[in-house]
Amino acid sequence: MNDLNHLAIIMDGNGRWAKKNKVPRTAGHYKGVEVLRNITIYANSLGIKCLTVYAFSTENWKRSIEEVSYIMSLPKIFFASYIKELMENNVRIMIIGDREKVPAETMKVIDQAIETTRNNTGLILNFAFNYGARDEIVRAARKYAEDYKAGLVDDLDEEKFASYLYTADLPEVDLLIRTGSEMRLSNFLLYQLAYSEFVVIDTLWPDFTSDILDECIAEYQSRKRNFGGRDETKSD
Repeated sequence: MNDLNHLAIIMDGNGRWAKKNKVPRTAGHYKGVEVLRNITIYANSLGIKCLTVYAFSTENWKRSIEEVSYIMSLPKIFFASYIKELMENNVRIMIIGDREKVPAETMKVIDQAIETTRNNTGLILNFAFNYGARDEIVRAARKYAEDYKAGLVDDLDEEKFASYLYTADLPEVDLLIRTGSEMRLSNFLLYQLAYSEFVVIDTLWPDFTSDILDECIAEYQSRKRNFGGRDETKSD
């Protein structure tokens, strides 16, 4: 899987899955955690270097207090259940987003996982948690302006600007998968997805499997990526 270094997933459909199966929304989120474990281990086995998952957006605070509270407990559930297996598979944990607004107890659990897996060299499981792409871009611009004013940097180009983003040390995103059929980015990695391939599927996230991931990857590999250049195999 050498041509797919960075996979990003918008894990959509937990609530709709719960409604379809006549269970509480929290059950949909819990099932989604199990699926994330499975996909992480499988993606690692494929040799994918980084998996960035949209776990909680800056807009998700608008949901009910009960649902938000449960989502904030999911890192503890995930790592308590799977940190040993993640270590055995050499997976490294990272997080991008606004850490300041995340409850301290939740951040403590995430930071412990980051520290525990710091020296692992396999797949990077990168959680976009309390993440918003517009906020990220504004933060990057503000930090660059501060450094410019302090005389630490000079003229700005794309490469330099990218170094101020949360994803500065990660490879370019090759493929974005969105489950649940919605045709929008939902404020996710707006800068990073400029030339990524998109695959949107009807499958809800709790029903996502390694076989479906294989199908998405096959679709990705069937495409010719030109990065703005002309495809000579097609007529104008």
